[in-house]
Amino acid sequence: MRFLRRSGTDEADPTEVGDHTEPVDDDPTAGSATSRGHTPGKGRPTPKRREAEGRRRGPIAPPPRTTREAIRRNRELRKKNPVSKEERREAARERRERMMAGDERYLLPRDRGPVKAYVRDLVDSRRNVLGLFMPMAILVFVTLLVPIPAVQTYATLLTTVVLLLMIFEGFLNGRRITKAAREKFPKETIRGASLGWYAFVRASQIRKLRVPKPRVRPGQPIG
Repeated sequence: MRFLRRSGTDEADPTEVGDHTEPVDDDPTAGSATSRGHTPGKGRPTPKRREAEGRRRGPIAPPPRTTREAIRRNRELRKKNPVSKEERREAARERRERMMAGDERYLLPRDRGPVKAYVRDLVDSRRNVLGLFMPMAILVFVTLLVPIPAVQTYATLLTTVVLLLMIFEGFLNGRRITKAAREKFPKETIRGASLGWYAFVRASQIRKLRVPKPRVRPGQPIG
């Protein structure tokens, strides 16, 4: 603070000016060097690698519900990520093997779950008349090619009898398997018609062509 007023021609005291002004840096490169060496904070925590990859990839698509949807999705993936024929064959072979082995990740939705696995074991543990369904269909086709009326008549009669036995056996198996499944899994919601039809379709297939493969032998007890 100045007590005596001076004329405008007097030079300013450098010590007095320093009290009211900020020091000036003579080096013009000092500020730029400081700004280059200093990294400002982002204001948020650095995301983990798993989270960053998840955001890049996007949400995981749900598993296909039908075979047609799985084929369509495979075609889209091949267009986006073209691979060689050998790699596609190897991937298809691996999926087939895991599906036949009963791996839940590769089964269709209709075959997933412990209830369906239990039903398959019950069906596979017995020999059923329904197993003759496909052979009988082939027999009927061959009979139509034979120009002998007597052969066609007896073949038609035999096919009708076998079909009636199949329907009767399928009805009994459906009731038996549904009852056993409800006792085995009391907390599960089990629809008798749906489970009975699933057992019917499984039993009507040739044993070697069933997907997934049978885990039990005929006559083996199921707990």
